[in-house]
Amino acid sequence: MTVSLGPLLLVFMLDLVVTPPALAQDDPRYNKFLSQHYDAKPRGRDDRYCDRTMRSRGLTSPCKDINTFVHGSKDSIKAVCGKDGEPYRNNLRISTSQFQVTICKHRGGSPWPPCRYRASRGSRHIVVACENGLPVHLDESVFSQ
Repeated sequence: MTVSLGPLLLVFMLDLVVTPPALAQDDPRYNKFLSQHYDAKPRGRDDRYCDRTMRSRGLTSPCKDINTFVHGSKDSIKAVCGKDGEPYRNNLRISTSQFQVTICKHRGGSPWPPCRYRASRGSRHIVVACENGLPVHLDESVFSQ
């Protein structure tokens, strides 16, 4: 009895081609990155925006000292891990173009809610750590003007 491997090989190859985009949807580190740092269409970008967004994203128990929201498409942010990014120190990547960002800084006082934030708006190159072609960490200590 002979078994042809042709159809089985074809199914295996198709699985390799189709699986990576599906995995991107389920990558927990990428999803955490999006939750903490991605906001395509922000409203306000002022202190109230920071207070509201930090609270809704679960970044206020305890109050996070600083958090940056990147305003752009998911695809443009992901591209920093590829064609739209350049190697940067310690296995990081820096964007070749600037993104609109809102930086929320805790005003001080108690580290427990209610947390109050001061907003700063601007355009910056972003620095990210990537895994499997996806951003998983935003380096908030590095912002080039």
